[in-house]
Parts: sequence; structure tokens; C-alpha cells
Amino acid sequence: MQAALSGYLTIWSVIGVGWVVAHFRVLNENHRRMLNRIAFTVTSPALLFALVARANLGHLFSATLAVSTLAIVGSAAAYLVLSRVLFGRGDLPGRVVGTLCSVYTNAGNLGLPIAAYVLGDMTWMAPILLLQIGVMQPTALALLDLAAARREHRRLSWVRYATLPLRNPITVGTVAGLVVNLLHVEVPGVVWQPIEMVGQVTVPAMLIAFGISLRLDPLPGRGPDVGELALVAPIKVLLHPALALTLGAGVFHLRPGDLLAVTVIAALPTAQNIYLIASRYHVRTLLARDAIFVSTLASIPVIVAASTWLR
Repeated sequence: MQAALSGYLTIWSVIGVGWVVAHFRVLNENHRRMLNRIAFTVTSPALLFALVARANLGHLFSATLAVSTLAIVGSAAAYLVLSRVLFGRGDLPGRVVGTLCSVYTNAGNLGLPIAAYVLGDMTWMAPILLLQIGVMQPTALALLDLAAARREHRRLSWVRYATLPLRNPITVGTVAGLVVNLLHVEVPGVVWQPIEMVGQVTVPAMLIAFGISLRLDPLPGRGPDVGELALVAPIKVLLHPALALTLGAGVFHLRPGDLLAVTVIAALPTAQNIYLIASRYHVRTLLARDAIFVSTLASIPVIVAASTWLR
């Protein structure tokens, strides 16, 4: 558990670097945009290619993935219904980002150390990573691209509609990694090493940009989306793991170790790349930032309680 908590400490230390350099005016808003753009168009595709290309695809056909998927669907439905009741119809891009804040789990830079030291096996994160970057993220990006085209009064043919996900660099990196994995392509070291090196820039770049935002933008909980933040944060850190626990125990009758895994995975906070996506499309950036901030803090006692009780 100490090592898992050290994962939180590492993340917040790098975010603190971003806050400090913004406070002393070493970096400003233009630098934040540059970091987000580099992460979105260059480093994230490389990172996702490397992750998917070497992931264990056998985990895709397990009952635990079914539980995780149903918990995501249930939490997303709860957000969409409650946000409609509480805040009205809203716009499509805003609802997409709000849904991602409610269900998209930080299975990478935080989930991997927690899987290693709480669950004892990092491969637990492979199924949820593949589900998120292979299905959820391309779908969300396609909807955001579609909304942007409509807002700019650009007409898209059916061919362009169908290929929108493949026009996004993050999705392209994911699909390329999946193809390499499925076809068992041997990537030469001279190609693989630069890809890994570029991909390793992603998390620090996102976290530093996040820290800059914490210093330059309104403090968490004080922006225009504070009402919606009060909805998405409890859904992410309370309802999402509760659904996973209920489905795993009452419907799928998972073994104790598997039940612990799906519950801890669901209790992980909102992923940092949701802020990256929101910034790229200029949609609910403060909501994404605040959801990450609040859920990361709130997830600590939830994960500790779940791992203590279910173990």
C-alpha cells in the first residue's frame, strides 16, 4: 500500500512542478497549450501504440472485463440522466466530456503502480486500458470531431463520418498498436526505442500542463462548472466502484481476488488525458481539471478501504 500511495505522491509532485513554474512565470498559458498539443498529437499516440502493441489480449475475454464494462455503462447512464434532470439538455461536447470525467479511469500512470502493489499483478490494467483507448476514447473523439464540424458549418460525407476516429492521432496510435499485436509483428529495436522514448514524455507533459492550469485558472471548485463537478466526482469515486462491486459479487459471482481487482480499478480517479482531450477541443476544460483533482484526492480512502475490506 505504501508503494501505491507513492504513485499518488509522484503524480502530485510533477503537478506541483507545473504550478511552481507558472507561479514564477517561467511558463504561461501559451506554454500550457503547447504542452497539451504536443501530448495530443505526438507523444500520446506513441505511448498508446507501445501499450497496446504489447498488451495481453487474452484478458479481453474474461468475466472481469464484462463487470468493468457494465459498471462503466451504468455510471455513464447515471451521469447522463442526472445531468439532464439537474442541468437541462446541454450541448453534445459538454456531455461527452462530462461522461468521460464520470467513467474514464486513470488506469495508466496511477493504475499500473496500484495494480502492482495492491493487486499484485500489473496485467489487471490491460483489459481496462484496451477498453478505454480502443473503444471509449475513439467514440468520444469521433463525437467531439463531429460536433466541431457542425459548429464550423462543415458538411461531412458518410465516408468522412465513418473515418472520423481514424483521423485522430490518438486513435491512429491505438489502432496501429492493436494491428501489431494481433498480427504478432516484430517491431525492430531501432524503431521501438524511439517510440517508447517519445511516449514517455506524455505523462510528464500532461501533468505539468495540469499544474500550470491550477495556478493560472480559477481554483478547483470555483469555476462555472462547480454544480456539475458535484455530480461527476461522486459518480466516479463512489457509484462506479459500488456498481462494480455489486455486479461482481451479486451477478457474476467473482472470486475474491477478481472482485477486489474490478472494485479497485473502478475506484481509480478520472484520467489526466481527459483534461488533454477537453483542452484540445476547448470544451469544459475546468470541469475536466477539477474532476481529476477532486477524484484523485477522494479515491485514496476509497481504494484503501476496498483493498482492506475485500482482501
